[in-house]
Amino acid sequence: MNTRHTQSNRHPSQVRPSLSIKTIGAIAGVCGLTIATPAAATEDDFNIWTGQFVTIDLGEDSDWFIRGEAQERFTDDADRLGQLLLRSFVGYRITDKVNLGGGYAYILTDPAGPPELNEHRFYQELNVRLIDRDGVTLDSRTRLEQRTFEETSGTSWRFRNFVQLKVPISESNKFVAYTEPFIELNDTQVQRGGLSVWRNFAGVSVPIADGVEMVPGYLNQTVFRDGEDRMDHVANVNIFMNF
Repeated sequence: MNTRHTQSNRHPSQVRPSLSIKTIGAIAGVCGLTIATPAAATEDDFNIWTGQFVTIDLGEDSDWFIRGEAQERFTDDADRLGQLLLRSFVGYRITDKVNLGGGYAYILTDPAGPPELNEHRFYQELNVRLIDRDGVTLDSRTRLEQRTFEETSGTSWRFRNFVQLKVPISESNKFVAYTEPFIELNDTQVQRGGLSVWRNFAGVSVPIADGVEMVPGYLNQTVFRDGEDRMDHVANVNIFMNF
């Protein structure tokens, strides 16, 4: 989650053994989803994904903020830049645990074989902190996307729900895990409708400066297709900056 990622920058030295059953259940559920993979024949690919995320408050006492990001995804055994994503967002903090907003993204997808796609995506987003206790946080990001492509006509609607868990493992580091299914809401030239992608991630946050952290880890992405599904094994490194 990126809107300040709705995540705390505190780094407690330890977690007290007083977590509630609700918290423990949420942790187990997210971890279970993170390691789960669909049991079906798949085509496998190794990727390297990098990302840079910047969140800037619009004034010291303002509840408004902006976010910008760039993501580079090297595919086909990490041999080529298969996708470039540039995304912007304007958000408003309703409370310290809830914010919402909307934005625009440009995505260039250059698959091996099929022609490239130039996507213009508008989206709305709701971020909620579900749990914040003893250094453990659980955050939800719900996103509705309207996807248009220069190469095709019509608008493709997609729903995504991202749930991320952070647990302190040292004075300055946290275990990070998230799961995110992608559900297509209509059938168009570029999407078939229904569950299309599922991402699961596990990694560690590493602070590198005040307000800046790096999160390296492993991301598993399953792409559901009419024929053989594809499973991407991704070495993922993101840098988050808050100002």
